[in-house]
Amino acid sequence: MNPAQPRILFATDLSRWAEGAEQYACALAASWGAALTVVSVLEFPPGMNPDYPVNRLYLGELLKQATRELVELKARASARSVPVKTRIATGIPSQEVSAAAEEEDADLIVVGTRGKTGLEHVVLGSTAERIIRTAPCPVLAVRAKKPGADEARSLALHRLLVPVDFSDCSLDALEYAATVAQREKASLKLLHVLEPVSYGLDFTLLHAAKREQTRDAMTARLSALASAVSGVGLTAEYELRGGMPADSILDAVRQADADLLVMGTHGRRGISHAFYGSVAEAVLRRADCPVLTVRSPKFQPGHRPVVAPRGERATNPETKE
Repeated sequence: MNPAQPRILFATDLSRWAEGAEQYACALAASWGAALTVVSVLEFPPGMNPDYPVNRLYLGELLKQATRELVELKARASARSVPVKTRIATGIPSQEVSAAAEEEDADLIVVGTRGKTGLEHVVLGSTAERIIRTAPCPVLAVRAKKPGADEARSLALHRLLVPVDFSDCSLDALEYAATVAQREKASLKLLHVLEPVSYGLDFTLLHAAKREQTRDAMTARLSALASAVSGVGLTAEYELRGGMPADSILDAVRQADADLLVMGTHGRRGISHAFYGSVAEAVLRRADCPVLTVRSPKFQPGHRPVVAPRGERATNPETKE
């Protein structure tokens, strides 16, 4: 395999919910000239004995069905001139997908998501979100269309929206978004959300002057980042808006008619994740367009940075981090 060739891993449960993700995986593989590997995981909870006759029969039937459906998937990809390598794993889907990405040295994982919200999300969770928290590379999550919904949007990625809070992970996402925009000949829009100000016990606004200074400082930084992106030949603009991050980001996606949302994520787990939550995951559950989350960006050899490397970046004007 050419070491400079991008490698895409498409994780699928072979259900109708994964159809949209399959289309994006094949489209990106074709436009990027990438090697495409498809992995399907036969879900088998830990603690169950695979050698027990009933379990062996159950796994055997799953294997037959998955093998048959992967052959059909390869035929569909071949019709689009996209060669595909397939693999089947057994175990917990999120763990097996992350392991496959490591073994394949994947540059991008593509996965479908049903966009669960509310009680359904609390009870059932999301395989896509678990993959995002542990994946060794960026993850493109494509939300499935509900039955009876309008036809899927165009697969072309013309307009990319990148929320930036000036943290390292959001700037890494911007760097990766610029790479995607170069491949897709797309434009970028940078967005920073200025969260609501605090109120004192007497309900008066605190630090109004400092808030204005912060707004001016962040506007200047957004402008500088947009200029850096424009400096590599891309079309870039920026916007500063107020509100709660997830809601403001989703509003910006709709108003910009974005084809792709690119977000950084800390990949928190356990107690930290339960306490702080994740803006990326909140957006993922509600966004209509695909969401590309970047926790561990991977770049091709010879990549020239668009934004400053981590050690040379300025501090966040809101948090002084």
